[in-house]
Amino acid sequence: MTDPTTFDIEPQAQIVARLADGVTDEQLADPTPCPDLAVRNLLGHLTGLAVAFRDAARKDLGVTTDNSPNGVVPDIGPGWREDLTKALDELADAWRDPAAWTGMTRAGGVDLPGAVAAAVAADELAIHGWDLARATGQSYAPDPTVLQVSHDFLRAAAEEGDDGGGIFGPVVPVPADAPLLDRAVGLSGRDPRWSPRR
Repeated sequence: MTDPTTFDIEPQAQIVARLADGVTDEQLADPTPCPDLAVRNLLGHLTGLAVAFRDAARKDLGVTTDNSPNGVVPDIGPGWREDLTKALDELADAWRDPAAWTGMTRAGGVDLPGAVAAAVAADELAIHGWDLARATGQSYAPDPTVLQVSHDFLRAAAEEGDDGGGIFGPVVPVPADAPLLDRAVGLSGRDPRWSPRR
């Protein structure tokens, strides 16, 4: 019987890789739903977080797991497509190891249980997948399991906040009967109606 607290992150990692593959060079400077991040910076962030959460799963703690995501604005290099795909593949592979889900680890300079780190990784891939798709005009259907993990993580974070805000900014109200993706996006502090032309 599969442990219900674990899940496969690979389907969502593959979705993000496909979205990145659909980005054109002309779109790299376009805005995204993330304030102050152009598409190229979002892609750099995705590469960095994939490496950080890969290493968190491996318990290979160091520079990649200690860096705060609020530091320098990330960017991409000339081989970013290959770099991102490789990092996402390695991320998915690292979380297949049952040991990744046990004990403590670190990501973004924060110590946390392995299972919580997996939920944070799932949330990052689900929400930033939406960011990338929305910024580049691509369709987006996240992995249902990862989306549910992301939504539950964001909802718990919002409920624990002193001001009812989310961990990424004030929660954007979304109707209770809205699609789960819209509700997760709202909990992340984003407007589900966002478009580059708004």
